[in-house]
Amino acid sequence: MLHKRSVSLSGHATSVALEPEFWAVLDAIATEGGLSFAALMKRIDETRGRTPLASACRLLALAWAGGDRSFLDMEKAADTRSTA
Repeated sequence: MLHKRSVSLSGHATSVALEPEFWAVLDAIATEGGLSFAALMKRIDETRGRTPLASACRLLALAWAGGDRSFLDMEKAADTRSTA
């Protein structure tokens, strides 16, 4: 069963429907990265290109579950560049 969450991205309200297992991984990513749900979704939206948002969320969750932490590494690198 899919669960929906709503978020505002680029000033537009949208909702994403994912299985609870994917939400659990995304919540863990946000927690480890010190990100709010909105900040996590914004970052996913900014990096997804033409991939649908729900698909980008699933792909990130699968990569994370497989041990790929590069998503947060990109976030940290962006923070470093913005404060330099």
